Amino acid sequence: MKLIIAYIQPHKLNDVKRKLAEQEVGKMSVTNALGCGAQQGYEESYRGVKFEVNLLKKVRLEIAVNEDFVEKTIDAIIEGARTNQIGDGKIFVLNMAECIRVRTGERGHDAIG
Repeated sequence: MKLIIAYIQPHKLNDVKRKLAEQEVGKMSVTNALGCGAQQGYEESYRGVKFEVNLLKKVRLEIAVNEDFVEKTIDAIIEGARTNQIGDGKIFVLNMAECIRVRTGERGHDAIG
């Protein structure tokens, strides 16, 4: 079991969801996030005062998958999120020690579904 965490551009969320659905990956958590990476932000001015914006809007996806869905999920995220521009995002793949479905008490592979 793996937990896949991806940070993507907010405007690419629907494209990523569509690609994940094509791979039969439909269970995920989506959270709005702020972050900075290689983009390093940008400069804005408000009423003549310049300020640096270095925390940019991102979307965080968390998807728990069984081993046979790991590569399909990663490929779908990349395909849906890629613009070939700096700031497309990052994907982290973590080992997941346990998963428990609250409603039924199922554990592991069966709990992920």
